[in-house]
Formats: sequence, structure tokens, C-alpha cells
Amino acid sequence: MTETPLLEVENVTKVYMVGAGVTALHKVSLSIPPGVLAVVTGPSGCGKSTLLHLMGGLDRPTFGEIRLAGVPYSSLSPSRLARLRRKEIGFIFQQFHLVPELLAWENVALPMFLMGKGRREAEERARYLLRRVGLAGRADHYPHELSGGEQQRVAAARALANEPRILLADEPTGNLDSQNAAQLLDLLEEFHRMGQTLLIATHDPSVVERAQWRIHLKDGQVQKVETFS
Repeated sequence: MTETPLLEVENVTKVYMVGAGVTALHKVSLSIPPGVLAVVTGPSGCGKSTLLHLMGGLDRPTFGEIRLAGVPYSSLSPSRLARLRRKEIGFIFQQFHLVPELLAWENVALPMFLMGKGRREAEERARYLLRRVGLAGRADHYPHELSGGEQQRVAAARALANEPRILLADEPTGNLDSQNAAQLLDLLEEFHRMGQTLLIATHDPSVVERAQWRIHLKDGQVQKVETFS
């Protein structure tokens, strides 16, 4: 019996209307089952970040369809898509995107506040997640008081705040030294062992070697998909 896909990308094309138009993705189709650790690889400019942004509902495809747990994004209004994104999808960006005026725990709690959770519940879960990523003692520090590796772990904790079905990470080790990168990868693998579905766009060979699925892009198209047990 075939497992129902968690995330489906069907014949997706993305054209950015700059000058004559730039085709970032061309007729991409993928079907991601739940519980896998997958990476998207390929040269710079091949469409990795664009694909993740479309999968996460941060942008809309020019043509084609994306579905999460069977729900087509095209059927959702902007407000409903934003709510689905906040609840079902976690993001880890290369640049961290922490709010400088908020403490670490407040940054982690922010997605929960946006979902309407009360302060006590949100703070309790935020501090729990910071303990899980090894930052219990840094919860009441501002981003500028944290190292790059610590900021990235705060971002990872924030991505899990609303218990998303899928975690998307765009070059998460790109701004980290080798030690902090290895710590982050160990953390992501721990999330995966707990049942989290991960999709990571990366150039980093140390990330690629840990993946169960390897999706290779070139010139905006899927060249091949490799799977490993």
C-alpha cells in the first residue's frame, strides 16, 4: 500500500517577471511522504530556495499546484494560507530572522502568539523548546547577546513552536562554522527521529550525507531523486 504524500508539488513553474521574465522553476513535480529527511541540492541559481518558498506557501507558483496533506494551496485565500503556514510549516532560514527587540524565548513564542495562544502557555513551550536545543540558560537574552550558533538554535526552536507537520530549512548551515553546523545537524536529526518531516536546501556535503532522500535540481528542473534507507 502506497503511503499518502504529505507534500505534493505538481507540474510547478515559477516565472519572475523581471525584464523579459526569469524562469526559476519549470514543470517540477515531487511527492514527499511523511517522516523523511530530504535534501534539495544543485548549483547556485538552480531554484532550491524558490522551491522551498513555494512549498512553504511564502510565494505562489505561476503554474501548477502544491498540496499539503491533500489541501491545495490554490484553494486557500491569503489569510487561510497564512494560517496554514503558521500552523503546519516550520521555517529555518540561513539569516536566522530573529526579532532583535525580543528575548530568545519571545522569539520562539512569536509564532504561538500569532496563533492566538496565551502568554503563559506560549512562554512555557518556548522555554521547553529552548531546553531541547540546549539553550535553557540563554532564554532571557537578546539575539545580539547570542553567538551565531545559538541564534540558529533559537531559530530552530521557533520553527517547532506550533508543532508543524513539515520543517523547511534553507541553507541552515551556511552561516555557521563547522562545529556549530555539526551541532545543528545533530539537532535536526533528533527532530527527525522524533517523527518530524524535514526538507533542507543545501550545498553542504555534511548535510547531504545524512539524508534519506536527495532531490537534485539543475536549471530549475528535477534531474533525479535518490532514496536511501
